[in-house]
Amino acid sequence: MERFTPTTLNAVGTDASLAQAFLSFLPSGGSYTVLPGFADVHVHLREPGFSYKETMASGTRAAAAGGYTAVCAMPNLNPVPDSLEHLAQEEAAIAAGAVIPVYPYGAITVGEKGETLADLAGMAERVCAFSDDGRGVQSREMMERAMTEAKALGKIIAAHCEDNSLLNGGYIHDGAYARAHGHRGICSESEWRPIARDLELAAKTGCQYHVCHISAKESVELIRQAKKSGVDVTCETGPHYLVLDDSLLQEDGRFKMNPPLRDKADREALVAGLLDGTIDMIATDHAPHSAAEKAKGLAGSAMGVVGLETAFPVVYTHLVRPGLLTLERAVALLSETPRRRFGLSSDAGFSVWDLTARRVVDPAAFQSLGRATPFAGMEVWGKCMLTVCGGQVVWQAERS
Repeated sequence: MERFTPTTLNAVGTDASLAQAFLSFLPSGGSYTVLPGFADVHVHLREPGFSYKETMASGTRAAAAGGYTAVCAMPNLNPVPDSLEHLAQEEAAIAAGAVIPVYPYGAITVGEKGETLADLAGMAERVCAFSDDGRGVQSREMMERAMTEAKALGKIIAAHCEDNSLLNGGYIHDGAYARAHGHRGICSESEWRPIARDLELAAKTGCQYHVCHISAKESVELIRQAKKSGVDVTCETGPHYLVLDDSLLQEDGRFKMNPPLRDKADREALVAGLLDGTIDMIATDHAPHSAAEKAKGLAGSAMGVVGLETAFPVVYTHLVRPGLLTLERAVALLSETPRRRFGLSSDAGFSVWDLTARRVVDPAAFQSLGRATPFAGMEVWGKCMLTVCGGQVVWQAERS
């Protein structure tokens, strides 16, 4: 531990001396922890096309407030970035509003409709990876074509794995809560079956394959076995899947996301996957919607919750403090591994945290325009005091 007057800084995964020039931004007399800036490979910044939900400015401020210094923006926008012309509109929004680096995804198919391959070659040098996130690629043939071209281009296919034929109108997990409360359930097979298909295709094509937001125990095991057999696969899960399950559901849209919160055995399998290295990174799937879109209960609300401002405190509170993960491992899952896999800048900057601060999650205080979080009212440890990116302060907590 390095000591500076009047503040104590404990560095994890980075150099505390980096923060020395910024001590004046911190309240004196505290004990703070310096962490490398986090990187989230799965966020929805909603611009262009849906700026009433979120903007580049509000979304990246939320990221900075959560200790992030890089995010990868999903392509379910209007227009969908499926060509250089459409991608340029998103890049213009990034240039105009982002306070931290934003790496756009290119779509796998035109309009994310699954019918025609997008201009992967044209976009390759300007995107972090290809994804039709929000929609699963239903056609095995289309996914194989995409993987073959992505392999030639040296790019990742990041898959939202969802078999539409198995959804049956479901909107929460097909478990005890759904049955007890008369809700339509989404079976776990709708997630793991497309993963099984894609793992076969990844083995065949040699494509770099990444599985988005896994939630089911079967998904964990399929990926575990694929890694053992040499498939070039990584995966992510979200803090909400690691901490919550469907026994904690309430009749509130803030508990509705896709994939849904599943049961206790699934949550435990995800934690085990973190511990044995099957799950490579934690990503939020930050998906803001308007208050009206989230005010229609479990059945009628839009899918998606926000997560950039709560991710580290939730992971620290529920996984690090109880001793399930070391702080160093949590930092690797949030920063090192996503940067390495997706080829993001290794100049992570840093964030400074007061890990002794205990607070209640208050969505009204979010920087994000989205307010729907299943963690509302939860007591967590950890407050981001300062985030520095590119040598500039991009977030500073108000002094109390």
